[in-house]
Formats: sequence, structure tokens, C-alpha cells
Amino acid sequence: MINNRDLSWLNFNERVLQEAQDRNVPLLQRLRFLGIFSNNQDEFIKVRVANVTRMAQLRGKKTPKFSGNYTAQELLPLLNARVLECQNKFGKVYQEVVSEMEEKGIYLVSETQLNEEQKAFCRTYFSSVVSPRLVPLIIRKSTKMPFLMDNYIYHAVKLSSDKRATVRYAVIQIPVSQACPRFIELPSLPGKSEIIFLDDIIRLCLDDIFFMFNLEHIAAYTFKFTRDALLTLDDDISKSLLEKMEEGLENRLHGQPVRLVYDREMPEDLLQIITSKLNIKAHDSIEPGGRYHLKRDLMKFPWIRPDLEYQNPPALFHPDIKAFSSVLNVIRRKDILLNYPYHTFNHFIDFLREAAIDPKVESIFITLYRTAEHSKVINTLINAAKNGKQVTVLLELFARFDEEQNVENSELLQKAGVKIIHGVDGLKVHSKLVLVERKERASIRGYVYVGTGNFNESTAKIYSDFGLFTANTQVVADARIVFDFLVNPHKRFTCKRLMVSPYFMRSQYKDLIENEIKNAQKGKKAFIYAKFNSLTDEEMIKLRYKASNAGVKIRLIVRGSCSLQPQKEGESKNIEAISIVDKYLEHARLVIFCNNGNNQAFISSADWMTRNLDRRVEVGIPILDESIKKTLKSFFRIQWSDNIKARDLSEFGKNNYRQNGETPCRSQVVLYDFYKDIAHENGNVCSD
Repeated sequence: MINNRDLSWLNFNERVLQEAQDRNVPLLQRLRFLGIFSNNQDEFIKVRVANVTRMAQLRGKKTPKFSGNYTAQELLPLLNARVLECQNKFGKVYQEVVSEMEEKGIYLVSETQLNEEQKAFCRTYFSSVVSPRLVPLIIRKSTKMPFLMDNYIYHAVKLSSDKRATVRYAVIQIPVSQACPRFIELPSLPGKSEIIFLDDIIRLCLDDIFFMFNLEHIAAYTFKFTRDALLTLDDDISKSLLEKMEEGLENRLHGQPVRLVYDREMPEDLLQIITSKLNIKAHDSIEPGGRYHLKRDLMKFPWIRPDLEYQNPPALFHPDIKAFSSVLNVIRRKDILLNYPYHTFNHFIDFLREAAIDPKVESIFITLYRTAEHSKVINTLINAAKNGKQVTVLLELFARFDEEQNVENSELLQKAGVKIIHGVDGLKVHSKLVLVERKERASIRGYVYVGTGNFNESTAKIYSDFGLFTANTQVVADARIVFDFLVNPHKRFTCKRLMVSPYFMRSQYKDLIENEIKNAQKGKKAFIYAKFNSLTDEEMIKLRYKASNAGVKIRLIVRGSCSLQPQKEGESKNIEAISIVDKYLEHARLVIFCNNGNNQAFISSADWMTRNLDRRVEVGIPILDESIKKTLKSFFRIQWSDNIKARDLSEFGKNNYRQNGETPCRSQVVLYDFYKDIAHENGNVCSD
């Protein structure tokens, strides 16, 4: 049995919504989880629903089926119904959270609830901050609507009069930005916090915007729409990939709208004009909603009550890395495992900074996928190039929704003299790999980092990931081979230690699973413990079913989509699966094989998805250090013991909280204490 990937992903996003429902979660953090849910849902519609919609429109043509054996025509109504169901649940949870905020003295107020002082404040704010950023668009039935970008919210405005039959229509983009935030704190009485949406400040000032029409009735109704996020590039060989990417990003802005959400109070004539001008015709793509949309902005709600937010402990120093000391010297002596956000990401930044200024370092090679907006990693690589190092960056332009940031990074790095490689033709480079080469005595010594997450100091504070430093000579040799392939992709290669997709990783995993099956069939102990973001590859799922039927004990921790159905008699009885959703995003990939008692452990940038194993350059690494292997086994044991934030995946779509053990275990809290205890034992308890 194979579960549908997209329906399974919606189950995951409902687990995010559960965090917003959980009264044990700090109140304003619950509000932020609502923002995360909304952002996830919007991206899902832009990418996955849009893809299924395109396929469904190819009626009469043979199209591939989706996982779970669905045709596009069968799957699309199921997705739309599930999205609507989750959106309705979202609305109820949002109202519950807002009501509880009022009990704590935090009020979301509209323009109709303001006192005179607050009205004056809002009008001043509008004239000084908002008005210069507004561009009202007048809509006429007989003319084409000016182009509107998605990813924004808009007011649809109707202007009318009792004295004459004149009716006018307009659209205003609500100009949310860092300088003009969605939520504005109002002057309030002591002990009371009142917040207004930017939308409502604009509503308050509609008369100021449209004064020239002299119409007494002016009303605004919010709407948002989602365009197909498909990115297509032309095949003009005279253009560089960077030029094609810039044109492709521009074309994406004009993608076909696939969904409209509007204020259900919007008059019918205004709604008809909006849908007509956006060319949205399918009834199930038009969804009535509430007064406010684009709730992803809840993630940026003002930080007004620290007591109602998560107070995350500071990231720890790794016990073997002392402050203001050489990271390279430590790696030369032993392998180092970092587990973010429990360990500080500054160790990785310090590793690059040391390489950038060390006179003996000759070259730095790195793969980049997503970086922070003002990236320390990018700045360090620029500094390295200015210091005369040979810096080579494989910068993957096709990181969905981060393409513009990557184009900007590419231009910055090239200006500094960094050699840029824009991916491999036909493959997306998703690996997290660094190679530093340093002249030591009469030879060149290499230092390698292999990670499961992006080189992004911002997300490293909230994403749970692994990173391994090593100077192992075989791993270094493999890293050189991988970078040589990325520079010269026509070359064939083999690696002794690193697992590299799309060439070897699938077959290596198959061999490791088959080995467990053989051991189980011989009556030996056999198990597979694995942690992924997604598990959707059908061949890997069927191999797991085969292993289960052979008696291999399988434990899975899968945060997102899981197309495997555990605990099914005759197919997956020996497979258990859970999902953990908590304050940190579970992003690490880890697999541990029993191997007849001589356990093998691997961390990797790849999920067990077809795209990762067959269409991306991914890198995984075996853990050779026994103490690190022991740490990873403890990590998995702690996560598997979670009975507070773990959900049982044995019933598809249920998301029941897991009940096991008498001792409460919230794994993310326990893991911090686990690493802190190790630091105490080694006399290094420093933290950021």
C-alpha cells in the first residue's frame, strides 16, 4: 500500500496546526504556528496543487498517475476538499487564539474600534509611512486589469453613491514590508496592548485616497490569489543560465492564477470583476474567507510579551571546540559532529573564517542551496577570495522561492573573483558539502564538512540538522572527486566513502537493506532506524515492506510526507512510524543499520524521495568514529522515546499523539540537556 504524497503532506501541515491548538504551547507562539501553517499551505498550493491542476487539464492525454494510484482528475478534488477543511479548522483555531490573547490583555482591533487618539495616530502613520507606498488601480469593466503579483494581499474597493448611479471599482496592494509591517502597535492604556492590521489603517483612510471621486460610500474587501509557481527556462543557447534564470523568474510572476481567497462579505459585482480580470473560472479555485488573508504574516507578529513566547536556551559550544581557537586543529585530530540548533552554527562560520585568512589554506570548495538574507557565509567566501584563496562555489540557482536570493549571491561572489558553477545540466545540486585544502609540510591536506541542512545561520537556529567535520583521507579524496565532477560533469567517478546520488546512493541503500533482510532470514538480529523529512520513493517503500515481512524491525521518524503505511498486517507489521513537530523544525536525515551487531550509521542531505535519489546531487557520509556513532544512536533513542510531541503515523490522516512510557519525554528538550551534560563532562559549558 502506497499513500499519496500530497495528501500525506497535508496531514503534516495539520500537525503544525495542532501546535497552534495546543494550550501547553506559549500563546504568541501558537499565533506564530498559525503563520507557519498558512505559509506552508500557500506554498503547497503554488507548487503541488498547481502541478495537479495542470495535469488535470490535459484531458484525453495519457498522463502519469500520482502516488496512491490516483489520476490528476481523481486527486485534484481530494486536495481541494482537504485544503478547504484545513482552512476552516485554521479559522476556528485562529479565533480561539485571539480570544485567549484578549484574556491576556492583547487585542487585535479594527478601524471601527479606535478611540480618537488612536485614529489620529493611524492617520499620521498612514500619511507618513503608508501613503507614499500605495498605488491605487482603477478597474474598468471594459479594460484589462493592470498586472497584479501574487504573494501579496489586496483590497478590492467599491465606490458608490446614493445620489447617482455611478459605481467605481479599484484595487490597492497592501504594501507590507520591513519598513511597513503588517501589524502596528497602537497607543494603549497601561497593561493593555492593542494591535491593528495595516489593512485596517488603509480602510480608515479610504476617504483620503479617493477624495477626488466625491462618492459617499467607499468599502474595501481583502483578497489574495496564488499563481502557478512553475519556473520554465527557454532553450536559447546564446544566453547564460543566469540570464535564463532572471527571465524565468520574471515569467513566473505572470503564471496562471490557481486559487483566489476573498472576504465573503465582498459584493457579488465586485467579486465577478476580480475573478474575471484574473481569469479565474474554476469554481473550486474560488474560496470565500474572512476579513484578513495572508496569515503567514502572523510569524512576524510584534514581540510584545516575552512571557508568552518560547524562551529557547542558548546554543551550546561543542565540547571539543574552544572559543577563539583553531577549528582546523580540532578536525585534524578527530571527527566532530554538530547537531543544530543545540550546537552553535558559529562553529561552521568560524571554520570558514579561519580558512579565509589562514595563509596556508589554498582553496575552498562549497555547494550552496539556500543562504541567509544577509549571509555570513557569503561574506566569508568573498573575504577568502580577496585574501587570494581559490574559491569555487557550486551555487544552485533552482532553490524554489530562493532563486532571486541566489541570483543576487551569484553576482556578489563573481564580482569578488569567486569561481561560480551554476549547477549541473539536468540535475539539481542539493548536497551540503565543503572542502578546504591547506598546505601542510610537503603536501596538501583536506578538511571536509558534510551536512544535512543548508549553510544558513538564520534557519540553523530553528532547524534541527547534523553536520560532520572530518579530515579522513578517503573522505577528502571522495570530496575532491565530487567537486571535480561538479566542475566537469561529463566525467564518470566512484567514491570509497561518500554516498552520492543520483549515481550510487540508491544502490548503496538497497544493498544495506538487503543485508538486513538476509540477516533476518538467517535468524540474526536485524533492524533499520531512519529519520527523514519525507519518505515517498516507491522502490524504497517496497523494500521496507519486504524487509518487514522478512522480520527486520523498522523504526521511522518522518516529519513530513510519508507514503509508507506502517503497521499493516501482511505488509508492514514490523514497521513503526512517528512524526515529531515541535518548536524546532526536524530537518536532519539519519539512517542506522544493525549490520549483525556492527552498526552502520549515515547522515545525508537526501530524503528517501525519488527526486533526491534520482534527479539531484546529494551527499551522505558514513559515521566512522565510534563515539559519534554512539551519540547518533542516543539521539535516535531519545527522539523515539518522545511521547509529548510525537504523532503516531499508523492511521493515515489521524495524527494521534503517541502514548508510550510512563515518563514524559519531549525529545527536543531532552536532547538539549543531553548535549549540555556532555559539555559538562568535558569541561566546556560555553554557549552563544
